[in-house]
Amino acid sequence: MRYLLKKTCYAFLVLLGVAMLVFVMFQGFGDPARMIVGQTGDKKTLDNIRKELNLDQAKSRQFLLYMNDISPIALHRKTEIEKKQLKGFFIGGDSNQLAFKLPYLGKSYQTKKPTLTVLSEALPGTIVLALTAMLFACIVGIVLGVLAAVNKDSWIDNTSVFSSIAGISAPSFFMAILVAYFFGIVLHPYTGLNLTGSLFEIDEVTGEKYLALKNLILPAFTLGIRPLAMITQLTRSSMLDTLSQDYIRTAYAKGLSKRRVVFKHALRNALNPVITAVTGWFAELLAGAFFIEYIFGWKGIGKITVDALEKLDYPVVMGAVLFSAVIFVLINMLSDVLYRIVDPRIRLQ
Repeated sequence: MRYLLKKTCYAFLVLLGVAMLVFVMFQGFGDPARMIVGQTGDKKTLDNIRKELNLDQAKSRQFLLYMNDISPIALHRKTEIEKKQLKGFFIGGDSNQLAFKLPYLGKSYQTKKPTLTVLSEALPGTIVLALTAMLFACIVGIVLGVLAAVNKDSWIDNTSVFSSIAGISAPSFFMAILVAYFFGIVLHPYTGLNLTGSLFEIDEVTGEKYLALKNLILPAFTLGIRPLAMITQLTRSSMLDTLSQDYIRTAYAKGLSKRRVVFKHALRNALNPVITAVTGWFAELLAGAFFIEYIFGWKGIGKITVDALEKLDYPVVMGAVLFSAVIFVLINMLSDVLYRIVDPRIRLQ
């Protein structure tokens, strides 16, 4: 319990720092009102927008109001709750009410939709992409790691080690460009895979939305290359350590087959560090998906953020950064807890 409380405090401080940085970068020095009306907006319109968004107040006051909006526990006036269409549980009278709510991230300058709605619509695409990439990396990486360990110093081992080093060293955006070019353009007549596409496509004739799983293949493969390489190396080193243990030699002495010893006795214990590490790498996949989504035109948090940044749609960019930070912190907390559950040598303290 003490450990969880300490991790929660660290997570709160990290998110507070991210919120401060986001505010300073996108609202501390810029003029969001000018982004909304453009360069041709008249002074009266600008003044009205600044008043509506509290941009006419001091920066310190703006920051406090911003933190009040994004905080899940805050104080809001009843009129403000109705105006911003806040969702949650509210306690109090007609003046100030104690709110237990979903964070309010503002509205998109381009679509006028709530930022939280824009991000929630894009989140499933990112989660599907990250889960598919991780599933591919785990299955292939564990198989290659086991083969490399069992056939130590053979051509299989050397090839696996060399490939994993190359996979770790290559940047995601560079691999994405290569994969998109060769499989989406050069080999398109043979693979039938599109250069860009999302999980759902619109039929040009009927206008109906349909599931397009083939669009998932290239971005998931590209996103999974780096974790695949890491899982291969981690599985290989863990298997080599496990195979040198006394109980493995005893199993061989009892006459058990090599396949049974490797997969029933050695692999089960060797996978402990792999399982715990996968959780932490999943958070990195969500962060790395920004480049992959943009290059392959995959509708997710990454593509939405890059598009919003190009259009100077700051509420969406600010919301996406905070949204990603929360997910990253939660997954890393889960990873730490899971590591201590799987490995009994480490206590929750």
